[in-house]
Amino acid sequence: MINVEQQRGAAQGGVDGGEPDWMAALPAQPKSVAETGLEQQLLVELIAKAVFIAGKSHLAPLSGKLRLPLNVLREVLAFMVAEQLIEVAWRGESDIDVQYQLTAAGRQRGAAYLERCPYAGPAPVTLEAYCAALRRQSWRRPGRPGVGAEQIEAVFGAGRLGAGVLELVGAALQSGRSMLLYGPPGSGKTTLAKKLAGLLQGLVAVPYALVVGQEIIRIHDPLLHLAPAPAQAARVRQALERRGADLRWALCRRAAEHAGAELGADMLDLRHDGVEGCYQAPAHLKANNGMLIIDDLGRQRVEARALLGRFMAPLELGQDQLSLRGGHKFSLPFDVLLVFATNLAPHALLDAAHLRRLGYKIHVGALDEADYRALLRQECGAAGIAYDEAACAHLIGRLHGAGGQALLASYPAELLGRIQDFAAFAGRPPRLCAAALEQAWHSMFADCAGAAPDGARA
Repeated sequence: MINVEQQRGAAQGGVDGGEPDWMAALPAQPKSVAETGLEQQLLVELIAKAVFIAGKSHLAPLSGKLRLPLNVLREVLAFMVAEQLIEVAWRGESDIDVQYQLTAAGRQRGAAYLERCPYAGPAPVTLEAYCAALRRQSWRRPGRPGVGAEQIEAVFGAGRLGAGVLELVGAALQSGRSMLLYGPPGSGKTTLAKKLAGLLQGLVAVPYALVVGQEIIRIHDPLLHLAPAPAQAARVRQALERRGADLRWALCRRAAEHAGAELGADMLDLRHDGVEGCYQAPAHLKANNGMLIIDDLGRQRVEARALLGRFMAPLELGQDQLSLRGGHKFSLPFDVLLVFATNLAPHALLDAAHLRRLGYKIHVGALDEADYRALLRQECGAAGIAYDEAACAHLIGRLHGAGGQALLASYPAELLGRIQDFAAFAGRPPRLCAAALEQAWHSMFADCAGAAPDGARA
């Protein structure tokens, strides 16, 4: 039986410590223009635009900007020299110590290229290469390491999810199917959804950009596609040094995109950016091989049933279809773990057909008293505040009991944060006690009966 550490090892480098899975997913470095899969003219235009913007350009920085290996750059530059579009401005002692500049004809071409399409970033990958990578890296692929109860408890803490929720979350992750988290405000749905991303194991290769026909689509987002964790970074660097990798791809943790009430119908398809001269990928395309969390379902700028309708066919078929300007459509794998969260009643929000198609419906409600106490103790440890059992009893019996407030998972961290705020203002260390809890509680719920008791100000 594989334990938690073995599962983590399998995701990052194999159970036996062999070659990491992500090394097989990361494409090898192309040695020629033909191996990039791109048309030479596209590379000519990218180089001309980059040199037009930067002026005289050394070979190494040009390689870094366009994410092209030196062999490919030299091949294209040789063609451009022969076509009298570019020339050597200076040459040092080594083969790499070369500086290029555009000729008069090259500057004219470069200006025309920029006017037609301002994009001058990393060279894209082909749609075929991107689709192949998505399939290799799929969370749903056969034989991937599973998610066990120990891993879920390590992320959320024992008892944090309440009875039955742990099993539902585990089964949903195991299947790779969509989830609907529903329950009252403050029950911890958003926190739960965001922490689920921590259970997505392994690293994936994400292209900086994708080319479809003559159009370029930006995929990589540095705020979403995070670099390997520091504990992994050294091993990743060593592995990449042993095996040359295609610089057009970034090795990242699996994405966890979060969208809330700001989500509109226009954000569910490609959007052309006239300033950058390329398309910006929609949230679900950026989240491929990862997770997309749609929070506050029912409060978006697009109606909930229309939003679910947009994703139903991709979920069932595993394929999505996107449109470019002019009506050209193309398909690619839809490999996204969809997580919806809502405060509204599911049957009031969605019809039976949509609910049936959603994989797992998970109610996130109030905790029982034992779990609530454990959570408060856990949050005290995280905040560096000494836990006090008598204060906890006062919170549950007096404040929750008298106010009729359910034992929701968001309250302990919120109350402790306010205790810290009041203590910092008073210039004293924070302390969990009845008076401090009273003061924090009244600041949260705006008690209409009057101000906080005198004891809370002591």
